[in-house]
Amino acid sequence: MNVVEVNNLCKIYPKFELKNVSFTLEKSKITGFIGRNGAGKTTTLKSLMNLIHKNSGEILFFGQDFENNEEIIKQKIGFVLGEVNYYSNKKLNTITRITKLFYENWDDDAYIHYMKMFNLDGSKTPSQLSAGMKVKYSIALALSHNAEILILDEPTSGLDPVSRDEVLDIFMNLSNSGVTILFSTHIITDLDKCADNIIYIKEGKIIADTNVNDFVNSYRILTFKTKPQEAIKPILIGLKPIKNGYSALIKTKDCQKFQSVSTVADLESIMIHIEREEF
Repeated sequence: MNVVEVNNLCKIYPKFELKNVSFTLEKSKITGFIGRNGAGKTTTLKSLMNLIHKNSGEILFFGQDFENNEEIIKQKIGFVLGEVNYYSNKKLNTITRITKLFYENWDDDAYIHYMKMFNLDGSKTPSQLSAGMKVKYSIALALSHNAEILILDEPTSGLDPVSRDEVLDIFMNLSNSGVTILFSTHIITDLDKCADNIIYIKEGKIIADTNVNDFVNSYRILTFKTKPQEAIKPILIGLKPIKNGYSALIKTKDCQKFQSVSTVADLESIMIHIEREEF
């Protein structure tokens, strides 16, 4: 079942445009949102939450139009932006006390659990926290009102590897309990660990909205000692220099005659080749 449907979302800026962005989020699935800086990830996520006003398109949560049911729907969403800004000299306990007033289903026990897990001290202020600890605090808040959907922009940015792993474990446990998660990231290994699906945006357009394994298995990597012949270049994607030669992506369906020299692709190598101009 799809708990979120985005249909032909458009947002126009003078030098950038979201172009008919459409995708769905399946219940209880973790979806990674990937693309280069400036591709439109944050603009899309802010549009979902009506933090910026779309020019056109439809956004449905639980089958309901978001614009006409915003207050009700936001009770069911945990949202974390990449830029975490709180009153720098207010104690976390004070910020939390104010935040919880906005949520009907705030869960103090869950909040205490995540604060302990993340080693967060409620008597400290944001100015006393590292960037990573601010991210952890924002995640703790997002997880503490029994949200059915989490929408997170770069939630693991600034976290050390152990903390990232803890957060991803939390995501998987929440997914297993029925929570739907969408998060953007540049740390592709995070998706390798926990994502069921991916949405890939490039220059304001969605170029993939699919199962992670299906996406990865649809590509192979070819390597060449010298630049490949012109005849095969049309089926190559993102030809790029590597040590001792060149590499390129090829669609798995096109690689029959290269089967003996092609290798398995991973999500990061696929993204690098797709974004790479031909050398």
